Amino acid sequence: MTRKKVLITGASRGLGLAISKALAADYTLVLHASSDASFKESIPGSHILCADFSDPLQIASFCKRLKSEHGEDLYAVINNAGMAIDKSLVFQPERDIDAMISVNLKAPIMISKAVMKMFTVNKRGVIINISSCVGQSGNAFQSVYAATKAGLVSFSKSLAREVGVLCEEHHIRILSVSPGLIETDMFAGIPETERNKFLKMIPANRPGKAEEVAETVAFLLSDKASYINGANISIDGGLL
Repeated sequence: MTRKKVLITGASRGLGLAISKALAADYTLVLHASSDASFKESIPGSHILCADFSDPLQIASFCKRLKSEHGEDLYAVINNAGMAIDKSLVFQPERDIDAMISVNLKAPIMISKAVMKMFTVNKRGVIINISSCVGQSGNAFQSVYAATKAGLVSFSKSLAREVGVLCEEHHIRILSVSPGLIETDMFAGIPETERNKFLKMIPANRPGKAEEVAETVAFLLSDKASYINGANISIDGGLL
């Protein structure tokens, strides 16, 4: 039996790496990072596609390669690649604003556009966009980052509805996942006082683990979640 093929962007570390490990036993993986050098761990049997999503031209090239090399049998996309440059909006350079919008929002939209052409032909497929809790709550010094993550949630909901209009019978689902405070490289870069502030807002009084997010993504990708569509799944420990 041919294994389903799944693209995971931002797969070289953090949540992307954890998701890759969680899916490796059941799927053939196409893994993205900004460069080959970004991969510190290898996933046996996986395919590598590299592109710097802060460059719109590289996004376009990536989508063309994805279609030509994996278009016929791609089953799902996990749009996980993201970047956060924390700074007061007043002092945020326009190049940083453009980069966050390009990586966090434009790349998922353009990749989704490319794969939807394949999914609608096959009448099956899953797109899971990795958003963030700050997309709903907002956070000081993350105005642009939060805006891009909020955009992913509404994009996912809207695209799910759009598929329902275009296809009468199909097995295409689009979802978003909003992690809270998760132990990743990004978590390690948060000042201790800021981390403690967030921990006090979490009933479990601990950050989440990347593996906990990965297992949720694995479930949402499976047939067991076949009736979950257009939803945003919060994985934040009950962040208040």
